[in-house]
Amino acid sequence: MRCPFCAHEDSQVKDSRPTEDAVAIRRRRQCEACGARFTTFERVQLRELTVLKSEGRREPFDRTKLERSIAIACRKRPVPPERIEKLASSIQRQVETSGESEIESSRIGGMVMDGLKALDPVAYIRFASVYKDFREARDFEEFAGTVSEAGSE
Repeated sequence: MRCPFCAHEDSQVKDSRPTEDAVAIRRRRQCEACGARFTTFERVQLRELTVLKSEGRREPFDRTKLERSIAIACRKRPVPPERIEKLASSIQRQVETSGESEIESSRIGGMVMDGLKALDPVAYIRFASVYKDFREARDFEEFAGTVSEAGSE
């Protein structure tokens, strides 16, 4: 593993343990050249996945981007980081086990919407505002109205 501080090729693993949700291995490493310590995470990847963007571009599936999007929607909300990690893992698992090597970004966005709807209504509306490209305050009002109606049933 390349050191992020000095770019030396070799590092020693000082500690390995599973993450709390047991979907990754957390490794504490030390660079053999500069002695700096850093953490890496190792996850299972079933296949290479490509995301088809709405404008026709293709890009590799990026779990970090998925987690970041969910975390932004949940910012300053009472959602523990473990729940964000668990949602991202669940979506990644669904995508990987779908049997397809390419998936539309809209399907991933729908999975995030479903997950956030169950996790936090404000985060759900925040994500929807970007995902559905709200242009005016009225868009928020109409969407928030559908969320509150669904919650009162």
